[in-house]
Amino acid sequence: MMRWLKSVKEIQSRAANVLSINNRNLGFIYPHNLRRDFPIANDKLLCKEILSGVGVAVPDTHFSYSYFYDLKNLHQDLSTLEDFVIKPANGSGGNGIIVIIKKTDAGWYSAGGSFYGVEDIKKHISDIIFGVFSHDMQDTAIIEQRIIQHETMNSICDLGLADVRIILFKHQAVMAMSRIPTSESDGKANLHQGAIGLGINIESGKTQHAIKAGEAITHHPDSQEALLDITIPYWSEAMVMANKAAKTVPLKYLGVDIAISDKGPVMIEINARPGIEIQNANNTPMRQQLDQILNESRVEMSGSEQ
Repeated sequence: MMRWLKSVKEIQSRAANVLSINNRNLGFIYPHNLRRDFPIANDKLLCKEILSGVGVAVPDTHFSYSYFYDLKNLHQDLSTLEDFVIKPANGSGGNGIIVIIKKTDAGWYSAGGSFYGVEDIKKHISDIIFGVFSHDMQDTAIIEQRIIQHETMNSICDLGLADVRIILFKHQAVMAMSRIPTSESDGKANLHQGAIGLGINIESGKTQHAIKAGEAITHHPDSQEALLDITIPYWSEAMVMANKAAKTVPLKYLGVDIAISDKGPVMIEINARPGIEIQNANNTPMRQQLDQILNESRVEMSGSEQ
C-alpha cells in the first residue's frame, strides 16, 4: 500500500512540473515577450538580417519576392540555381516550404521526389505572396541556400533536413531536441506531421530519448538507424550560437532552431512561441527549471535595487 501511495505521489509531482500551454503563455511568453517584438521571430528575412549582423551563420538569401510583378524574372533567376529552398517569410510549422535538390533541363526535383517546372514554382510563390501559408496576410517568398546536412545527421535519415531546437529563458538554455524528418512527415521536421522528436542532453549533446506521435521509440521507422546515445556534431558551437541569438533579440522566452551542416551550425529561425512537445521528447518536464530561472532573476533584481 505504501509503495502504491509513493508511486501516486511521484506521478502527481511529475505532472505538476509539466509545462502546459496555459503555463507557457501566461507565465513565460506574455510577461517576457512584448508583442511589438514578435515580428523579429515571425519574419524570417528580418530575423536573418538581425542575426547575420552580429556574425551568426544563416542561410544565404538568393532572391525574395513580395509582389506578383517581381516574378517576371523568375525563370532567369532560377536558371542560376542547382538547388535551393522556397519558404514563406512569415510561415510556420514548415508549411509552404519546398526543398529543391536537383536541376534538370525540364525543371527541378524536390527532396520528396516531386517535379517542379517554372510555372509550378511561380504558382507556389504566388500562393506565398497571396498569404496562403501566413493566415491570408500578404507575405514574401524567399529563395535561399539549401543546407547540406552533416553526415551524422544524414546517417540517421536522409529524407530531409533535421534541426535542433533549443529553448532558452532569460538567456539560459532550458531544454533541447532534434526534430528528425520521416517519410510520413514528407521530409519535414514537423512533429505534428510525423517527424521524430529526439531529446538531447544539454550538457553532453547526446541524444537520450525519442518519440514519434507521442510514443517512445529507439530506432528510425524508415532507416532503422538507432536514435539514442548519438552525439550531435558541433554541439558546443550550436550552444554558443543559440546563446548569442538569445542575447541579440529582445525576446526572453524563445526557441532557437539550428541546422547542423557539414561546416557547422546554421541558424534557421527563432520562435517566440515554441511548442511544449520538447518535454515529451526528453521525457522530462521543464516547468520547475523555468520557475527556478525566474526566481533567480527576481532575487538578482531585488539585490540590485537595494
